[in-house]
Amino acid sequence: MQFCVLGSGSKGNATYVSANGTAFLIDSGFSGVEIERRLASIGAHGPSLNAILVTHAHSDHVKGVAVLARKYNLPVYANKGTIDAAGKMFKRVSRICEFQTGSSFSLQHFRIHPFSISHDCMDPVGFVIESGPVSLGYCTDTGKVSNLIRHRLACCNALILECNHDLELLKSGPYPLHLQQRVRSNQGHLANDDTARFVADLLHVELQHIVLAHISEVNNSPELAYNSVAAILQRNKGQQTSLSLAWQDKAGKLITLGK
Repeated sequence: MQFCVLGSGSKGNATYVSANGTAFLIDSGFSGVEIERRLASIGAHGPSLNAILVTHAHSDHVKGVAVLARKYNLPVYANKGTIDAAGKMFKRVSRICEFQTGSSFSLQHFRIHPFSISHDCMDPVGFVIESGPVSLGYCTDTGKVSNLIRHRLACCNALILECNHDLELLKSGPYPLHLQQRVRSNQGHLANDDTARFVADLLHVELQHIVLAHISEVNNSPELAYNSVAAILQRNKGQQTSLSLAWQDKAGKLITLGK
């Protein structure tokens, strides 16, 4: 399996996943032109896509879904809450495949399990994506780490986790109090320290790679996010997990998983 976070943050989100000739996006929060540009930067192309999976209906995750779905006749996979909330943003999408949160489904040879997360929208989800012996866990846009989230991500070989803000930068930054409260709430986003503790819970010998995503450009820095989680990895001697960052303005690393 290969995957790449094509972009992550408040201005747009999309992640590319492929294995054995099948490829799909998790979310498409950029314009169609921008998604195609970022795909090309990692050696992939729009016509190779087979589907789009949607985590939730906020515009930074769905505003490019319809144009790509129409252009390449792609099915869009989402739950009912997301479909209803997206409304006109899914206009003229000819193939919408509704899944049930908590119930696994197949996408060609992929097995995909959507699980509940905590965010201020209708029925948001993360995904565990399995292909053969390897699995990828995707969990961003959650204000808390529930026991369910821990359980679902416990045995993944790679993780895409949000590392949204530094608490001190958020407090001293330009956001008004109501936005600070929204970010810090149980339906907002995870702080660096939250993610670091979460990673400490999830470490196991077969965890190959972690990507830190949805890093705020206002209330965080790539260095602070990276260092908070790198410190956890360094404390666990012998842990072979590699760590990288997702970016808002460009595609990140193309990661290959394998036993």
